[in-house]
Amino acid sequence: MDFVKVERGDDGVTVLTVDRQDKLNSLNPQVVEEIGQALLELQEEPPRVIIVTGAGERAFVAGADIAVMNEMSPIEAKRFAELGHAATALLDRSPVPTIAAINGFALGGGCELALACDIRIAAENALLGFPEVTLGILPGLGGTQRLPRLVGPGIAKEMIFSGRRLKAEEARMVNLVNRVVPEGEALNAARELAGEIAANGPVAVRHAKAAANKSQDVDLVSGLEYEADQFALLFATEDAREGMGAFVEKRKADFKGR
Repeated sequence: MDFVKVERGDDGVTVLTVDRQDKLNSLNPQVVEEIGQALLELQEEPPRVIIVTGAGERAFVAGADIAVMNEMSPIEAKRFAELGHAATALLDRSPVPTIAAINGFALGGGCELALACDIRIAAENALLGFPEVTLGILPGLGGTQRLPRLVGPGIAKEMIFSGRRLKAEEARMVNLVNRVVPEGEALNAARELAGEIAANGPVAVRHAKAAANKSQDVDLVSGLEYEADQFALLFATEDAREGMGAFVEKRKADFKGR
């Protein structure tokens, strides 16, 4: 892959980096395909946590490559949107937790990539938003669907209709990002959180993510039934016995992911 790097750590944390710094890590069809390819390959031997970030400190992903989009026909634009939907769905529905470490610009497609992650950590210099309407188009890689679910329809519509960009602290105030850290520290903060998550029972974390995701798709009663099923299933795992046994015996649990 030319623009996506994957770094697997011994601690179960994998970092996926979009590296196209001369274009502020902007997305074109090849970059989006490479993100999807990398995520598919990670499913073959899943880590415990995936961090998504952009190379350098200027941009997470500055957006889609406007010069490339300017030459697209409607059919090509539809294909680009579908590629984006496929890639972000792999993040959204990844069996393991995903964290966006947002450094610098996260606009348009970059913000949509971050929205597909479970957790977003932004550096103080981060700038998030959807400027598509200023170009005569709309967010096409999931922004109109994921943003209202995260921040509520009113805030989402204001952001999308106005094209206004939010600084990191304002993004935190509307729940677009989980936390704000000093400039240059987004990836380090994401690694620290990922380490905390990776230290827990990996099977439990995966089932917990599945249950939390289910809440977006079904009514409360159905969601509670699903939660109860997942809760019960975990009692058949070695990790559950190890975790609860370690607590009773006052020692650190040694989870094997089984």
